[in-house]
Amino acid sequence: MQNRCKQSLHQRISSATLNLGAVAATHLLGSVLLFGPAVAAAQTAASYNVAYHDIPETISAEGVVEAVRQSTVAAQISGQIVEFRVNAGDSVKAGQILARIDPRAAEQVLSGSKSQVVEAQASLTNALRSFERSKKLFGQKFISQAGLDQAQADYNVAQARVAALQAGAGQASTAKTFTVITAPYAGVVAATSVEVGDMATPGLPLVTLFDPAAMRVTATLSQSSLRAINLHMPARVEFPTLKQSVTSRQITLIPLADSRTHTAKLRLDLGQVAGLLPGQFARAYFVTGMVRKLVVPEQAVLRRSEVTAVYVLGGSQPQLRQIRVGEASANGFIEVLAGLRAGERIAQDPIKAGLISGTDATAKK
Repeated sequence: MQNRCKQSLHQRISSATLNLGAVAATHLLGSVLLFGPAVAAAQTAASYNVAYHDIPETISAEGVVEAVRQSTVAAQISGQIVEFRVNAGDSVKAGQILARIDPRAAEQVLSGSKSQVVEAQASLTNALRSFERSKKLFGQKFISQAGLDQAQADYNVAQARVAALQAGAGQASTAKTFTVITAPYAGVVAATSVEVGDMATPGLPLVTLFDPAAMRVTATLSQSSLRAINLHMPARVEFPTLKQSVTSRQITLIPLADSRTHTAKLRLDLGQVAGLLPGQFARAYFVTGMVRKLVVPEQAVLRRSEVTAVYVLGGSQPQLRQIRVGEASANGFIEVLAGLRAGERIAQDPIKAGLISGTDATAKK
């Protein structure tokens, strides 16, 4: 009886041990499946060794985006607008019809001019015949030299009148073409100033166009800073609203200074930039020289409210460390003023490093 009880107790202990081993194995497998990717990511996470680099030293200047080609299409004749085909934001091709002005008045003027030309040509034919007869009569001594001169003068006047009326008819024909308003080049409609039914007058703005294929920034710089920059070096132009920056193709100094503000203007040609619109704010960075700075990739910096930090590698897990940064450079780096030393290693992807750090903290709990 006693041996049978001991055997039963031994079986229960063995069963409990096996169950605990299974549970432990299950937890271990779950840990491997859950934390395995994090450990692998921690081992293969991209890192950057903090070091000093030669960085271009720059001077910043605020500017405004402009289109190299921007035009205000205006009416050249008077009349009522009977058709208007475009709206602000539309893309148009060169020669595309934008609007039409009532052509009836222009057609009537052209018809009257053509009738006057026909009348003048008939008078010219009559004057020519009269002049030819006068020459024959003068040869036969039937009229005096004065009579011949008068016939020739009448002929010359008729010729001049025909030429003048033909020019007037040509002008009327050209004016008729002004009833159709077309785009002078391919571009984007920036604004419209009239609607169908409005009265057009010469000089009245109808449509404002700009060509997005050629954009530029006009920046304002103090005269003292102007001496320090190198106009032959490309400048970096930043657009805060678009959260992107481009490199200028050419810098042109406008040879006129403002006597009140003691500033000068520079034009930075950019070419075509997606999403860029005239009037947008821009900030230009002009190179003045090279300086050695402690820098890190701008993408490695984590910004949360008033905290600026990076994840430092080297321990068992990434450690979040607050730093103080300076200005960003043109090549994607940002200066570190405090919080890091040369030789330390940081994570290039702070989001991934934060997930790894959070996973390790969860695992320890």
